Amino acid sequence: MTHVFVYGTLKKGQPNHHRMLDPVNGKAEYCGRARTVEKYPLVIAGPYNIPFLLNVPGEGQRVHGEIYKVNDQMIAFLDHFESCPDMYQRTRVKLEVDEWVETGGEDANSPRVGSVIETFVYNTTTYQPEWRSFQTHESYDACGDHGLVCSYP
Repeated sequence: MTHVFVYGTLKKGQPNHHRMLDPVNGKAEYCGRARTVEKYPLVIAGPYNIPFLLNVPGEGQRVHGEIYKVNDQMIAFLDHFESCPDMYQRTRVKLEVDEWVETGGEDANSPRVGSVIETFVYNTTTYQPEWRSFQTHESYDACGDHGLVCSYP
């Protein structure tokens, strides 16, 4: 089992969260909330208002999201779902823990609020050049205050 940071449509309450819960895809256990230690540009682009975390450390904002503990089957599913490595790349990112509620129980190795951990994230170096000038967000919501049309009920 490994940890993955999700910041977009796979978060709770978002259009693709159900994919994290589907046992056909593998196992994913919610562990808590965190934010990136470094700033990154989280932009919304394309005809479906897709969130893209551009792999440009030091620019943008500290991005908020959720951490899941996932098995190898879920990693394989997420790689396919995220079109990795063509559209997104799975890389490591340092996160500051905001909440840790992993149901496996706390032990001496459990992160504490405020601690820094490293997990996988799906970000991209494959994007249109103009995306670097788009508004950046610290958190994504399909129907958020970004002013874009919400296509999710």
